[in-house]
Amino acid sequence: MATNQLYQENFPHMSPAWSRVFNFVAERAEGSYIYTVDGRKLLDFTCGIGVTNTGHCHPKVVEAIREQAGLFIHAQANLVIHKSMLQLIEELRTIVPTPIDSFFFANSGAEAIENAVKIARVATGRQNVIVFSGSFHGRTAGTMVLTTSKTVYRSGFGPLPSGVYVAPFPYAFRLKMTEAEASEYALEQLEYLLASQTSPKETAAILVESVLGEGGYVVPPVSFMKGLREICDRHGILLIFDEVQSGFGRTGKWFAFEHFHVLPDIITAAKGLASGMPLSGVFSRTDIMLKLDVGSIGGTYGGNAVACAAGAATIRALREENMLENAAERGLQLMTGLRRLQEDYSQIGDVRGKGLMIGTEFVVDGKPAKAKGLAKNVIHAAEERGLLLLSCGTYDNTVRWIPPLNVTSEQINDGLHIFGEALKEVVGR
Repeated sequence: MATNQLYQENFPHMSPAWSRVFNFVAERAEGSYIYTVDGRKLLDFTCGIGVTNTGHCHPKVVEAIREQAGLFIHAQANLVIHKSMLQLIEELRTIVPTPIDSFFFANSGAEAIENAVKIARVATGRQNVIVFSGSFHGRTAGTMVLTTSKTVYRSGFGPLPSGVYVAPFPYAFRLKMTEAEASEYALEQLEYLLASQTSPKETAAILVESVLGEGGYVVPPVSFMKGLREICDRHGILLIFDEVQSGFGRTGKWFAFEHFHVLPDIITAAKGLASGMPLSGVFSRTDIMLKLDVGSIGGTYGGNAVACAAGAATIRALREENMLENAAERGLQLMTGLRRLQEDYSQIGDVRGKGLMIGTEFVVDGKPAKAKGLAKNVIHAAEERGLLLLSCGTYDNTVRWIPPLNVTSEQINDGLHIFGEALKEVVGR
């Protein structure tokens, strides 16, 4: 029986609009594991879609939440300046590039993106935004037009807002090119877009995920990111890096853009920022933020006191426990193990990623579009053996690996073993 059918039968009063991957009921979680009401112990390599970077219920984060909840739960930012927000800002200032010195907080990644676009439009006096094929920036009315990874996020919700243009992303595997060729092609097409559809003088920002997330876990070439910076500098366009999924140590650095040695004008963050508490941010320069009218961006719950306390504790835990270094080491271990499996299974067309943000793309007869069922079957075979994984990509044919950043070597080996057994069951050998 299909998972969503089981879901509707067992949980009839929960909206069926939620897509469902699994059908168990969770009771609690700790570290790398989720425990179900029927006694199962599941190795969680999904992290709530890249949220619980410090693992489930990290003691330092839990303690910060408990302490803050006893002091101040809600302190609306327009009315009350609270200590936990100031402490979070101080922690953020230690990890962002020096020019980034102004911080705004909201609740979700989509809110952060919408506000970043608003800021860019006001700061430049221009209206248009360029995004890239395969992008995912949210599902709200303002962000679904920026999202091109799947039609399901947009279909039926039109008419969509105007002023958004889509350029090719340098997805080398899909384009059947080398990384250098894909980078050159994507930059040429971006220049063509600026010459043919949205002129530089009406383009406020280029918005790009530092690592393509929902679109397939694709790492862009360094030359492409440097090319974006050069084009933006040449035309006075603001460069926005979407770090919602790739930030806070996920790729082995605080932010994925650090791998490319390129500075953004605006950073958006969420997910791993507060280890599961709803908190997002837009980080930029003061000279850009000063272009906004007072009160033009905001929100009732933005910068919630408890969420900010969790955010500050998250950064401290990541630093004090060397989780970024662990992400790099365990990521290399995971990548090596997956590439060994690729040698045995031709259905794994590509293994790619940075740190603990890794994708394994499946193909059938060399075609990604035919592999959705295969990826789904492998994920469910893994879940039956105690490992949780997710898919991504336009065709849902890429399995994404998002373990917590404090995952152990033994847990990585366990995950690889289960994945191998799932492949053996589904594909045969």
